[in-house]
Amino acid sequence: MSKRRHNPATGQSRLVYSTDGGRLCPQCQRPGNACVCGADRPAASGDGIVRVQRQTKGRGGKAVTVVQGLPLDGQALKSLARELKKKCGVGGAVKGADIEIQGDCRAVLQEELEKKGYRVKLAGG
Repeated sequence: MSKRRHNPATGQSRLVYSTDGGRLCPQCQRPGNACVCGADRPAASGDGIVRVQRQTKGRGGKAVTVVQGLPLDGQALKSLARELKKKCGVGGAVKGADIEIQGDCRAVLQEELEKKGYRVKLAGG
């Protein structure tokens, strides 16, 4: 549905509201399925350091090791997560741009990621 507002002084009308195209990308102002800026966006815009931290908050006291700051996209991130889970012998998941590994495996993950050429820092508690 679209609404047009008419300005009698200029004789022109301008579009005020429309739902024809759905949500628009905030950068290129195109409909979401026709967005062109998503492919040009870098995978990670961090400082180039991979952070490995242990979290327990919101998990019922169970420890989870979170790997953040990896400059990888979807499929490469999933395959790296699979390798890291096998190395630690535990389960885990990819949530957004982070890898979550069950248990406290910070030392093993730090060693493996450094072997792959990443700069790694242990973060948090």
